[in-house]
Amino acid sequence: MTILQLLLHALLISDAYGKLSEIARRGGYSKRTLEDVHQRKLNERALNNTELQYYSNDTAKYFVESLPEIPQNFLTEMYSGLIPIDLSNASRALFFVFQPRVGPPVDEVTIWLNGGPGCSSLEGFFQENGLIQWTWGQFDPTTNPYSWVNLTNMLWVEQPVGTGFSIGTPTATSEEDIAADFVKFFKNFQEIFGIKNYKIFVTGESYSGRYVPYIANAMLDLDDTRYYDVGGILVYDPCIGSFNYQNDITVYPFIEKNNNVLNLNQSYLATLAALDESCGFASFREQYMSFPPNGTQPVLYENCTANPECCTWDSVYDAAYDPNPCFNVYEIGLQCPLLGDVLGYPTDLQLSYPSQPVYFNRTDVKLAMHAPLYVDWLECAPNPVFIGDGGPEGEGDTSADPIQKVLPRVIEATNRVLIANGDLDLEIITNATLLAIQNMTWNGALGFQSEPATPIDIKLPDLQYQSLFSSQGFDGLDAHQGIMGVQHYERGLMFAETYLSGHMEPQFQPRSSYRHLQWVLGRIEAL
Repeated sequence: MTILQLLLHALLISDAYGKLSEIARRGGYSKRTLEDVHQRKLNERALNNTELQYYSNDTAKYFVESLPEIPQNFLTEMYSGLIPIDLSNASRALFFVFQPRVGPPVDEVTIWLNGGPGCSSLEGFFQENGLIQWTWGQFDPTTNPYSWVNLTNMLWVEQPVGTGFSIGTPTATSEEDIAADFVKFFKNFQEIFGIKNYKIFVTGESYSGRYVPYIANAMLDLDDTRYYDVGGILVYDPCIGSFNYQNDITVYPFIEKNNNVLNLNQSYLATLAALDESCGFASFREQYMSFPPNGTQPVLYENCTANPECCTWDSVYDAAYDPNPCFNVYEIGLQCPLLGDVLGYPTDLQLSYPSQPVYFNRTDVKLAMHAPLYVDWLECAPNPVFIGDGGPEGEGDTSADPIQKVLPRVIEATNRVLIANGDLDLEIITNATLLAIQNMTWNGALGFQSEPATPIDIKLPDLQYQSLFSSQGFDGLDAHQGIMGVQHYERGLMFAETYLSGHMEPQFQPRSSYRHLQWVLGRIEAL
């Protein structure tokens, strides 16, 4: 079958399936009828699939023919569904989306994990670095010209167990537990898709600053390059150190710098400044936020019950809602109104408009993606995904901070680790991340010896809005972005500070993030 015939076949199926989906939403057909149609559609795939790189008898059941409300020309080869952690026990399985590279094939897989803990990596797929972009405030989906699928084979995984569509009862008490589950799942994924001897890159953001180094470390432990040849990792606005106390230590300078946006009153700022001194945060920064570092940082324990006034980050978070009820801790520049979100989570507040229900919880979407119909999909899990007691971040995850052991090990093994932080992120502050780096020893030295200062000049063209600018006579106003951050590389670790970005960097600054991935993949040597 030719490519044109393939497209026509898919369009006809998509149109028929879309009509049935709409009838079902109106109550005309049952879920069982939709399931029958969907299965029949898969059974009718008598296609010559030489154009599809990973389509086979083993992968056919995961192939995504179409997605409701997504134009067919937005879709490329795509697979999704559940793969068991242990093939002998289908009751514990992780949900994935896999999209091969658009362009010449590459023998590599780049894994993306969202954080939480318990937040879905379908957020990354749909709003950050996937080919389809349907983010806050968008009435309709668009394509993402800076999708990472343009560079590499992308695998988004909902993990640990208890996250998104993934099924099973959470049992993990540590990062070692979830890493052990992940490497089993990942080998099963590779066996199904005929993947072997590929370079593996592990990426993510936020709490996955813990997931990613531990998973990469577990892969290195297995010493099997057929399945686990780790090439590097990338983490955005990551939880790599004790971010709770690091945020307290760095929040006052952050507020000083950004109060033109936050608009906290002067009396509150004076109180915050006094606490910055009396709680010892100012002196801590003076001593340890230095390049090179002045020794290993002492351990601080946050005790908001015994010493609540020194939990300054919590205080700032609460105060920020007074002048701006639509305050977004992940991107402090956003104002009211609250933007609609097809994933239902535009800020720390959950919000869905009646005309735009949560996309991945729709029956027609679940069927299209081979997701379990009985799972009530939420972007972030309502119940804990770790069942331990306490832990460094109080999440029931008892593993040590990554800077203690696993992150240095991954840096030393790959010399391709990138840590980036967005300047408009209050959830994990840029200087808090730098403070963690300055307390980490790798490749024979503690921290960075020089302060990050080399500019990042983003010269990638505007591919998102160029035609709109041109059609309305604004040619040239959307030139290359220019200086969008600073970078610094030492001993296998690249740090990037990203200007005009919040927590979800591929969403807020996709051109910068595209460069970040190019570096991690070894395509470029500087940002």
